[in-house]
Amino acid sequence: MSLSLRGWQTKNRRSMDNRRGLPDKVISFNEAVRLVPTGATLALGGMTIYRRPVAFVHALLAADPRPADLTLLCFTAGYESDLLVGAGMVSAVRTCYFGLEVFGLAPMYSKAAQAGTITIIEETEASLSFGIRAHLAQVSFMPGYAWLGTDLLKLRPDVRVIDDPYNPGKRLTAFPAIDWDIAVIHALEADRSGNARLNGNLGVDIELSMGAKRVIVTTESLVERFNRQVDISGAVVDDVVLAPGGAKPTSCHPLYPVAGGDLLRYIDACNAGQFEGYIAGL
Repeated sequence: MSLSLRGWQTKNRRSMDNRRGLPDKVISFNEAVRLVPTGATLALGGMTIYRRPVAFVHALLAADPRPADLTLLCFTAGYESDLLVGAGMVSAVRTCYFGLEVFGLAPMYSKAAQAGTITIIEETEASLSFGIRAHLAQVSFMPGYAWLGTDLLKLRPDVRVIDDPYNPGKRLTAFPAIDWDIAVIHALEADRSGNARLNGNLGVDIELSMGAKRVIVTTESLVERFNRQVDISGAVVDDVVLAPGGAKPTSCHPLYPVAGGDLLRYIDACNAGQFEGYIAGL
């Protein structure tokens, strides 16, 4: 079933919030994970080890069957992404950074990269930014000066150097558009119609929500209405899942900090070859 057809059916099953005449988009984790098909490009919001959709990843790990052959798109990838790689659910990764900040390397990603069991699409901040912008602008590429004179072009033959049509003799890099099927973003607050507040350090979450075929927001709490500006409009959100503590052990400022001890226990388990036992205990 296509994502668009699935989205149409889901939306037409939803009840209305009679108090405001708006659709009630709240669903369960069990319903949400069924929206991620095998082979999808999955974009995860947040930044490094801040406000990552960890609870959603836990639900994906518990799904039966689990979706497989995922392409993972993250501006930066962290703990939540490492879980998916370690579980063998990811076939390709697009990110400019994959790690756990001061806690070191992402162990399962490092293992998979060394073993050659995943495809790593070489990206930088520039290539991701230009690729996302091209997708949002509905054009096939976005030009820039990044990568000119570097060996990165040898690693990405799909990134081309072209003549600048308005400056004779000048050259530009043409970064191809990047598209994604599903974006999952963790919010501090959301209402039942999908409006969401993220607080600071937005990363590229707003852009991910605008360009996805389907947007799932997990949220620390549900509110009746907002009396302040929201970061993501409910107009682009398809589903809302209540997930208190849903970013742990990454942080969700100002609600809770990074749980450094939990991240270190994860690293120790992976280094001891106990990844499967670790996820079994989640």
